Amino acid sequence: MEIPFELHVAVRYLLAKRKQAFISVISLISIIGVAVGVGAVVIALAVMTGLQQELRDRILGSNPHVYVSRVGGLDDYHAEVARLRNLPGVIGAAPDVLGQALISAGRGASPVQIKGVDPALEPSVTDVQRTMRAGSLESLATRGDAIPGIVLGKDLAASLGVAVGDSVQVLTLEGVLTPMGSRPLSRKRQVVGIFQLGLYEFDSSYAFVLLQDAMRLFDKPQVDFIQLRVADVYKAPQIAANVREKLGEQYSTEDWTVMNKPLFSALTLEKIAVSLAVGLIVIVAALNIVATLILLVMEKHRDVAILKTMGASARSVTTIFMVQGLIIGLVGTSVGAALGYGLSFIFNHFRLIKVPIDVYQVSYLPFTVLASDFGIVVGAAVVICFLATIHPSRQAARLDPAQALRYE
Repeated sequence: MEIPFELHVAVRYLLAKRKQAFISVISLISIIGVAVGVGAVVIALAVMTGLQQELRDRILGSNPHVYVSRVGGLDDYHAEVARLRNLPGVIGAAPDVLGQALISAGRGASPVQIKGVDPALEPSVTDVQRTMRAGSLESLATRGDAIPGIVLGKDLAASLGVAVGDSVQVLTLEGVLTPMGSRPLSRKRQVVGIFQLGLYEFDSSYAFVLLQDAMRLFDKPQVDFIQLRVADVYKAPQIAANVREKLGEQYSTEDWTVMNKPLFSALTLEKIAVSLAVGLIVIVAALNIVATLILLVMEKHRDVAILKTMGASARSVTTIFMVQGLIIGLVGTSVGAALGYGLSFIFNHFRLIKVPIDVYQVSYLPFTVLASDFGIVVGAAVVICFLATIHPSRQAARLDPAQALRYE
């Protein structure tokens, strides 16, 4: 296959030897600059995307997708669950009672969010059953006349120094009435299970009890919410609006996008800011290409003059230097993209970068390279490198052969 004239000359210039070896060194430095820039952007986007997806998945596994409440209360939660479960897009529904308490054991005490659940229905809306590390959620409903049970998060159990079979004291504001006023009452509960949802906020401060037990602890005659899980998490706002439309204005809803909007907005903004900051490296590398081509034009002015006197058009000369710049950009982009993807895979697969779980909610930095992000980075890098070739190439095309050869 015949190689185009412009490509042949551009490659010869890039692989210059002997006296022009300096140009090859500068070209290599430009390639390294582009590779480092592209690799850095790919890795930065992978970190932010991985963290965002990991937090989203764990939050959605720990929480229902939609909370439903009703003005006047939810008297018969069985009927409400059946009604909501039949709505399009809903794949799970379960009642919920929430309250604050103080839980204590031999080694200390800790504030805790207690959630009353129906063990038969809760697995349809959260992942707590799947993430049990000891005991079981069903044990809450099989206690009979024994001490009521409680299921603790892994980090909460560790801080209290308790395991399955141990007892804890649960103190709530709802207590007994005395001549001195209402006095909080401490109630004994036995640990029947330990879960690990993977989100530190839940594993360190959440506990599950039987629905009826929670209603007694917090003196509530009705459940607080009906929790829903939907088939498509991105349609949760639409399904939440559909609940009010189908069942009436007395129902109010709140979906996961509203409850976690500040967190995901901050992560998205941070992803954009980091990408722009690291993307400046690619622009700096593109300036290297400009410098390389300008030096090449100065070095090869005699060759360009000879080519033009032999009949090469200004368009061909422009193409030669554009192709040279594009080769630098394409090679650098390819190396950088492969490097960024490879390092992201290694870091994520082996979980090499550990972070404080109480700060970031996860124990390691996850890396996720999205095809869309990867394509945008590669495409933007190639475009930037191409734009960097325009000015030097036009300068070469405007070179006057007579002036260039006058003193040769």
